[in-house]
Amino acid sequence: MPSLNVAVIGAGVAGLLAGRELQRAGHRVTIFEKQNQVGGTWVYDPRVESDLLSLDPDRDIIHSSLYSSLRTNFPRHVMGFSDFSFTKIYEDSRTFPSHEEVLQFLNDFAQQFGLVELTRLNAEVVRVEARNDEWIVESRTGELSLEEVFDAVVVCVGHHTEPRVPNFPGIEKWPGKQIHSHNYRVPEPFRDQIVVVIGTGPSAMDISAEIAEVAKEVHVSTRSSSVLSKLAIFAKLNNHSEIDYVDESGRVVFQDGSSVQADILFHCTGYRYKFPFLKSNNVVTVEDNRVGPLYKHVFPPELAPRLSFIGIPYGTSGFPLMELQAKWISLVLSGQLVLPSKETMMADTESFYKSLELHGIPLRHTHSLHLKFDYPDWLADELGVPPIDELVKKIQEHFLKIIFSSEGSNLRDWDINSWIDSII
Repeated sequence: MPSLNVAVIGAGVAGLLAGRELQRAGHRVTIFEKQNQVGGTWVYDPRVESDLLSLDPDRDIIHSSLYSSLRTNFPRHVMGFSDFSFTKIYEDSRTFPSHEEVLQFLNDFAQQFGLVELTRLNAEVVRVEARNDEWIVESRTGELSLEEVFDAVVVCVGHHTEPRVPNFPGIEKWPGKQIHSHNYRVPEPFRDQIVVVIGTGPSAMDISAEIAEVAKEVHVSTRSSSVLSKLAIFAKLNNHSEIDYVDESGRVVFQDGSSVQADILFHCTGYRYKFPFLKSNNVVTVEDNRVGPLYKHVFPPELAPRLSFIGIPYGTSGFPLMELQAKWISLVLSGQLVLPSKETMMADTESFYKSLELHGIPLRHTHSLHLKFDYPDWLADELGVPPIDELVKKIQEHFLKIIFSSEGSNLRDWDINSWIDSII
């Protein structure tokens, strides 16, 4: 097939992988990045948004959700690519590296494969719209708007920028401060405060422990008691069930009947998929965090293969999975692999959604792979490439499990090399 002109939206991990694979397949690639450097979510920005809950549609949006002390949940052993491993030590020799170390790794990757030259920095994509067999991509750099025509678009914008914020009875009258973890950078603003942290994910655990060093009290509201024990080692941390309601006196009442007078509600409640630039006439929608319909989490059947997404799934192999998705897209656009018919892709997708429903899995978990590797194994088989290395799978599965166990608070103290030796 002839070389295609392909727009890649985002220069994070997914966008850089897409750029490399598409370029390798002989396509002409433009990577649009609204920040002033590559790296996506791994670019630390000390600024926070004017609305700390990120609900105001007129706010200046800060892309990064990194906090200053953040380190990876996975060891560096499993955060590389098939032909570009994360073995180099820059300044941080720890097994679970800092965000600065990951960013340096990605910059090296971009330099090694000529991706910097493909990337247009400070270029925010504001509109992507199909017109006949072409895609119109409108981008904005400062005051300058530019409209261009592409043969295909790959969406790689990530999903750690638009916060999900729950509502509680009485929240309209609650007088205290609220913040989402998207706008957390350092613990100092919480000094001598009584804080209620909502959530049990890795960021909630990290942040709770960190602000406990300076806060007067930290109360953690969780859905499941199975994760509470990992917080017990920290002084000043108190465990509660989910919030029942809050009131105008500043009181937070939990479903277990306990309550606390709090200064701050801290939402560590995850993020929403959002593609404000995509004008698809509702062919692709986001409903309760399900992006769909997407065949195998990548191609919308009605618009395939000229529109695709990388990095939508979570709860599995991260970087290696995105590499497989990028390879799949590049081979499909090159004609080396052929997608099923639109009807077959739609039927497969609807069957997948039905199976989730039968197993009681809500829409918001559509893209969670539940620590399983069936999907990346399917991709590897489709591509005719080796599957993700078994050792990598074992490491990822092990650490995904302990993140949400009583051992999670000691996650980054593990002697990974000794553990690897024990299972080889």
